[in-house]
Amino acid sequence: MTETDAGLARRLATLAGRLLLQLRDNEDTNAKALGDEGDRAANRLILDALRRARPDDAVLSEEEAADPARLAARRIWIIDPLDGTREYGERRDDWAVHVGLAIDGVAAEGAVSLPAMNACFCTAAPPSLLAENRPLRMLISRTRPAPEALAVARALGAELVPMGSAGAKAMAVLRGDADIYLHSGGQYEWDNCAPAAVAIAAGLHASRIDGSPLVYNRADPLLPDLLICHKARAAEILALVAGNA
Repeated sequence: MTETDAGLARRLATLAGRLLLQLRDNEDTNAKALGDEGDRAANRLILDALRRARPDDAVLSEEEAADPARLAARRIWIIDPLDGTREYGERRDDWAVHVGLAIDGVAAEGAVSLPAMNACFCTAAPPSLLAENRPLRMLISRTRPAPEALAVARALGAELVPMGSAGAKAMAVLRGDADIYLHSGGQYEWDNCAPAAVAIAAGLHASRIDGSPLVYNRADPLLPDLLICHKARAAEILALVAGNA
């Protein structure tokens, strides 16, 4: 039987994660060199496998020069082979592998692997959502907390939860470890395609912070802001963001 797109995404995210763990455990080098090697190795594994499994699909990866021909494609795999390179190099747990598929500009299928946590989340079988925490928990960047996120957290009385990669943050909402991921500090399509696909499949809200939809496979892959939260909370958060604009 032909492998589904979701199954392929999960398999490749898992395989790349295993490779990254092996490299991290066997490589005795500094954080930057380890991160660079991890990016290269995971990217090579995923792209080689995609060329074999989906030769007619376009690909956009953080680690490859973008091919302008992709803009005419309906189906494009959007890859971040190592999201959270700094965290990986520092041998932390909050890094991820993103394998996403956008169809007609929409994040349709994908998987986010959290290798150091022995977890992989996929659009085909997302976990059931848990109730929001009390007090609410707001995810923020470890190094560059977004002003909008801090303002919304104050308004909601939410606890701040610093964390590394975008994928790790998005999956923390899925897991129930946090409730709101609001980012405005700049991202690219590979940072949020797979996380958004998985979040939406699980029944979460995912959009730009002005409420507009996330659109993929654009000429400029910059997709600078993102909100992932429970659907019932989205209108309140979007109104708070607009009020602080």
